[in-house]
Amino acid sequence: MATPETDPERPGPAAPQSGPGSSGVAAPTIPEQTHAATPEQTHTAAPAPLEGSPTATAGAGVTPQDSATLPVWSGTGGPAELFFEDLHPGRTFDLGVVPVDGDEMVAFARRFDPQWYHVDAERAAASHHGGLIASGFYTVSLFMRAYVDHVLSRAAADASPGLEELRWLAPVRAGDRLAVRLDVAGSRPSTARPGLGTVSLTGTMFRLDPDDQPEREVLRTRFRGWFALRPTSG
Repeated sequence: MATPETDPERPGPAAPQSGPGSSGVAAPTIPEQTHAATPEQTHTAAPAPLEGSPTATAGAGVTPQDSATLPVWSGTGGPAELFFEDLHPGRTFDLGVVPVDGDEMVAFARRFDPQWYHVDAERAAASHHGGLIASGFYTVSLFMRAYVDHVLSRAAADASPGLEELRWLAPVRAGDRLAVRLDVAGSRPSTARPGLGTVSLTGTMFRLDPDDQPEREVLRTRFRGWFALRPTSG
């Protein structure tokens, strides 16, 4: 989801934590490193871009104008129909309703976050949790899949420079139904990557009640993504 940030306007990153914080404690902020990476370090850390992407053409003897003739792919490899210019502040995307599968929830925890309140049903039931709760990273993975399915599969998405906030605001349990939403909070052309724009996004997940009405916000995240500018005709 994230790549090393090269945008000089980057705010300080936040590092989410699992455990008790996965039921509603905000992740602590880690101070930004004060030393600057050398050009060699920056080049080494950058991921190899896909052929034909704006990132691939930049710095390779191809101007942003020349790259307009190359195909632009969505985040999942199909034709792109949403570009930076379409992701204007105030736009909202309904990312659907995600059911929480209990077996998948526990399997994820056993693999990645095997704390007892995620995997030990008997002990969790006897605790103040009142039963198993999902790993916060499982919940944000459900958000990520909805984001890919409903936006990135259509958008001329590049990578993401990172997130500023990730909060687990209430426990998520097997059988919950989570309504997912994405809001565009801001946008600007990237100063670091020609042909791309930086979009600030807010994602939320709400647990629904039996009448399909929002009952409780369970997740909130703020992050940024890079998206290609709409190609211009020659």
